Amino acid sequence: MNQLLGERLIEKNHITEQQLNEALNRQRLHGGRLGDNLVALGFVSEDAVSSFFSKTPPPLRKLEDTGLSTTFITDMVMKHALQLTEFSIPEIAGRIKLPHTLVDKAIDELRKEHLLEVRSAGQISTLTYRFVLTEAGRNHAQELLDYSHYVGPAPVTYADYRSMVQTQTIKSILVEENTVQETFSNIIVKDSILERLGPAVSSGKAIFLYGPPGNGKTTIAETIGRILPDVIYVPYALYVGGEIITVFDHVTHIPVEPDLLPDMVDQRWVLVKRPVVMVGGEMTLKNLDLEFNPVTKFYEAPLQMKANNGLFIIDDFGRQQVDPQKLLNRWIVPLERRTDFLTLHTGMKFEIPFDQLVVFSTNLEPKHLVDEAFLRRIRYKIKIDHPSVDEYRRIFERVCRSNGITFNPEAFNYLVEHHYQGQGVAINACHARDLIDSIIDEAHYHRQPPSLTPENIATAWDYYFVEL
Repeated sequence: MNQLLGERLIEKNHITEQQLNEALNRQRLHGGRLGDNLVALGFVSEDAVSSFFSKTPPPLRKLEDTGLSTTFITDMVMKHALQLTEFSIPEIAGRIKLPHTLVDKAIDELRKEHLLEVRSAGQISTLTYRFVLTEAGRNHAQELLDYSHYVGPAPVTYADYRSMVQTQTIKSILVEENTVQETFSNIIVKDSILERLGPAVSSGKAIFLYGPPGNGKTTIAETIGRILPDVIYVPYALYVGGEIITVFDHVTHIPVEPDLLPDMVDQRWVLVKRPVVMVGGEMTLKNLDLEFNPVTKFYEAPLQMKANNGLFIIDDFGRQQVDPQKLLNRWIVPLERRTDFLTLHTGMKFEIPFDQLVVFSTNLEPKHLVDEAFLRRIRYKIKIDHPSVDEYRRIFERVCRSNGITFNPEAFNYLVEHHYQGQGVAINACHARDLIDSIIDEAHYHRQPPSLTPENIATAWDYYFVEL
C-alpha cells in the first residue's frame, strides 16, 4: 500500500522520490501511515492524500477500457440473448452493465455472422430495434452456456480489481473517538475497552477479543462493523486466467444509492457499505479457497475476498471444524503481508489483496489456543471480562426497560447477594437478557404482566442454571 501511494503521488508530481524516502524513514521511526508522515513533513496536503483514497471507477468510453476482448463481449451478449425472446440494445446493455455503444458494436458483429437478426426496426436509431437470435445463434449460445453458465454483468479485470481494493484500503479509514462512543452507546462496555478499540479499528490491523463466554465479544465485534466509515465499490465479477469469479454477494454486500449518474461510473461496480463477514464454528479451510461449481462452471469468491475493504469476524475461534493450528497457519501470510493466494482448478495461482480488519473472538485462553509467533502478528489483544456488579446492574436496567418491565432494586440485590455471591457464580453479561426472557415466558404462560420480584428471579434462576 505504501508503494502504491508513493508511486501515485510521484506520478502526479505531488512529491519527489527523495521526499518519499524521507517520509518512509520517518514512518520507520515514528510509525503511523505514510500519508500522515508526508503531511507532517509538509510534502503534501491532507486533501491530496484524501483524494487518493476517494476513487470512483471511471465510465467506459471504448473497448480497451473494459480490459475484455470483442469476442468475450459478443459471447456474453449471446448468452443473455438466449434468455430473452427478443431484446433491444438498451435491455442487453442494462443486463451486461456495458455502455450502449459497446453493445451496439457487439451486435453488429453478431449480425454479420448471421447469429442475430432484426425482428422490428424503429425509425430513430438502432437503440429502438428489436433483435432475436437466429437458429444458428441459438445453437451457438447454447454451446457457450455449456462452457460456462455465467450470465450476468461483465466482469472487471484483475488489475482493475486490485487497484480499486488498494485505493479503498481499510487502512485509510479514520475513526473518531466520538463516533466510537456514540456507536457503542447502546451497549454497556468498559471505558478502558473503548479506549483500546478506537485505535485498534483505526489501525486496520487484526484484533483478538478473548475472555469468558457470554460477556459481549460477539456483540462488540458486530458493533465494530457499524463504526467503519464510508462506502466502497465492489465488482459483480472478476475475470482471471480466462475464468469468471463472482464477487458481489447480496448477503454480504449492502448496496447504497450512488450520488453520481450512471453514465459517470463504470456500471460493472456496485457501491456498497463496507462489508462485514462473520463466520463461526462452521468455517473450514475450504471456505477460504475459490469455490468452483462443476455444473455452472464459474467460481464464487472466498469469504476473505468478499470481506476486502471491510470487516472479517472469526467468531468462536478455536471451535472450527479444523485444527486451530492449521487455520492459524493459513492466516499468517495474509495477516503479515496483506496479500493472499488463490488457485484456479486449472492450476493457475494468483495473488489477491487481503485488505480487511480481522477480528478473532474466542472463549478459550489465547496461550492454549495459539503460539507466541501468531500472537505477535496480532497487534491488539483485548480481554472482555465479567462485568462488575455496577455494570451488571446497568445492563439489567437496560434489559428491563427494553422489555417494558419496571426495574426493582430490591429484587436485583436479592439476585446478586443470594444467587451470585451466595452460590459463588460468576456474573456474565448475557445473564440479564436470559433471566428476563425466562420471567417473561413464565408470566405469559400464567397470563400475567411480567414483573421483577425475588420469587420470579428464583424461578428463572432454577430454569437457567443446573447443579454441577
